[in-house]
Amino acid sequence: MTASLIAVEWRVACRLTDLLPERGACALFDGAQIALFRSWDDQVQAVGNRDPHTGAQVMARGLVGIRNGRRAVASPLNERVFDLATGECLSDPAVPALPTWPVRVRDGMVEVELSRG
Repeated sequence: MTASLIAVEWRVACRLTDLLPERGACALFDGAQIALFRSWDDQVQAVGNRDPHTGAQVMARGLVGIRNGRRAVASPLNERVFDLATGECLSDPAVPALPTWPVRVRDGMVEVELSRG
């Protein structure tokens, strides 16, 4: 049996100060659109920018808030609410979850972990 190796790569998205608190911004990595969201305490989370219901690349323009104690974003097209940590649709469990990516802030730069394999 051959084990497949997956390389982890941290890629710079932007400066932390480029992200406004409680607003989204979109980063493009190798054709993938990733929506980044910064909280007031400078935590950054990353989810797919594609709304799974409509297929439109709009999640970075969604409304950010709290749903059941969890940081969440509502799609600007249909108001479905997604957990920013897990991607889970909080308003309709039948809707597919948004993909999520690990994020870190190093030396004031936001980095997203991308896997290659």
